[in-house]
Amino acid sequence: MRMTKLAFLNFKSGARNFLWLIVSLAFTVMIFLNFVNLIYSDALMELGEHNKNYVDIIIQVLCFILGVFSFFYIWYATNVFLTRRKKEIGIYIFMGLSGEKIGKMYMIESALTGITALVLGLLFGTLTTGLFQMILLTALDMEIIIDFHVKLMPIVITGIVYAVIYSIFVWKGYWNIARSSVLDMISAAKRNEYVRQNSILLFLKTILGCGVLGSGYYMAVKDAGQELLGNVMIAVVLVTIGVYLLFGGLIPLVFQRMAAHKAFLYQKQRNLWINQMIFRMKKNYRTYAMASVLALSAVTALATGFAMKNRYDNIVSFENTYTFQFLTNQESIGEQAAAIIGDSLLYQGGVPIVMLKAEDGDSGWGRSGYLMVSWSGLRELAAAARLEFDLEEPGENEVISLSNMPLLSLTNEERGTRIIAGRSYEQIMTTRVPYFGYLQEQGSIYAVSDTEYEQLASEGEELYTFHYRISNPADFERIKEALNVLSSNTEENYTGRVAIDPYNNDIGWIKALYPFCIFLFMVFAMASGCIMLMKVINDSVEEKPRYEVLGKLGIDRKILRRSVACELAAAYGSSFLVMAVSSYFSVLALAKTMFTNLISVNIVSVLVIFAIFVVFYLCSLTAYQKTAGI
Repeated sequence: MRMTKLAFLNFKSGARNFLWLIVSLAFTVMIFLNFVNLIYSDALMELGEHNKNYVDIIIQVLCFILGVFSFFYIWYATNVFLTRRKKEIGIYIFMGLSGEKIGKMYMIESALTGITALVLGLLFGTLTTGLFQMILLTALDMEIIIDFHVKLMPIVITGIVYAVIYSIFVWKGYWNIARSSVLDMISAAKRNEYVRQNSILLFLKTILGCGVLGSGYYMAVKDAGQELLGNVMIAVVLVTIGVYLLFGGLIPLVFQRMAAHKAFLYQKQRNLWINQMIFRMKKNYRTYAMASVLALSAVTALATGFAMKNRYDNIVSFENTYTFQFLTNQESIGEQAAAIIGDSLLYQGGVPIVMLKAEDGDSGWGRSGYLMVSWSGLRELAAAARLEFDLEEPGENEVISLSNMPLLSLTNEERGTRIIAGRSYEQIMTTRVPYFGYLQEQGSIYAVSDTEYEQLASEGEELYTFHYRISNPADFERIKEALNVLSSNTEENYTGRVAIDPYNNDIGWIKALYPFCIFLFMVFAMASGCIMLMKVINDSVEEKPRYEVLGKLGIDRKILRRSVACELAAAYGSSFLVMAVSSYFSVLALAKTMFTNLISVNIVSVLVIFAIFVVFYLCSLTAYQKTAGI
């Protein structure tokens, strides 16, 4: 029989075992194709060239992330199936086949798997192009004609990327088989399978894992200045390492301590599944840790999407607090501008401020100067602009920072000592309520007590700020031209005018991250469940002889099924529990960086992951019982 025909028969007979690998890979290919297709389509041109360029960069980054993820996912999946096949391959060698020939057979069989996944992914990706764009454009609140056609270039790029990745591991499998001895192949499936690990080593791993994980949690949520992003990166590394150490130390230690209490162990047939978890943990803990990390990545991706959407809404609201603003030394500008706006005026406000020149040694972002406003003046401006105001009046040598609404903060320090115009002030809090609207984004503005303001007024230059919001955006251009004339013709002119176009969409690319992150959430969540399922199917084949022996010893099938159910529940449950705890800190760190509340998103995403794990648990349980013959 030719190697090609034998490989095809093996692929056909083992299609059930490859099914979840094919489905998960096809799903990833489908998402990747739809992302790449967006770059070559005109669907996002309505955002404008500026936003389209940003979105293209985001898509390229996401495609890179998907590519890297697919690389490691395929690496893991091919290793699982190769390990499972090694005993079978060793038997082929005993039958007289050389390692090279068997390696070629494995290459053909793996290639069939990869080609099937790629073809299905490209097919479904092509069919779902319109749906993908519809979901994206709905999230972006855009109404345009959807192009249901996929260009050739995205298909070619997707095919090349996944063909290259899969080919690497096909050749790796061939090389592994060709260089392995018969003994290695026969014993590979059983190596390190039933091992009760040393309790002292597990205890050391537990201490180290808890320490590393705790350090990661701390770095994620600690207050920081310019080192904030560095802390986040360190936290990601520490949490990932900590999760692996936790599954390699604490969790097997807990099961071994449970097994040590005989009164507990021998009740309700716990002996079967607890000892099974103990014996197999050394081989499986990496899989459980990987599933937990992927699920954690899914929750974080979804939280990022919601944070970006919330940030976009807040930035737009922040910038559009006022339509027109003036910073001037002419007090009469206020009434003249209001008269020009006329009936289109929705609300207006004005407040004097003091400009202080920056000196050497000053801290903060206002190196060109500082704007100081009195507490009572700020309160009046808030009332005029219909904004909340719950700030306590600062004390002597205290200031309140009026900050902007950044997309991503480089610091989460809200307090500290500030040197302003050579004076030392204690910053007691930071507010991001847009009392000064767009001006608040451009300069360093601080609120001080009324007494402090009177003293500063004699030392700095007192200016006036006037703020207007119009009710009819259609009047924007007309009013803008008239106000331009006013600001340019003022005597002894020191007048700056700000106009915020209500139809401006320069940051429309930000909300594009929201649907993209949802798709990443789906990919990571599905991959997490698929990894667990593939491992369970692999274990069930290896455990079939053991359950046959237990059946012959007279143990009831219901007991064996209950044991398997408990074992799989422990595996899925431990991965979910570690993910759920870790997600609290990752989402909290993101919330502090983005200055938004994400607790509800965290809860909902964890519940969605729980539902996905339940579905995969039920599928795993059915597949395990069927394959193991119980």
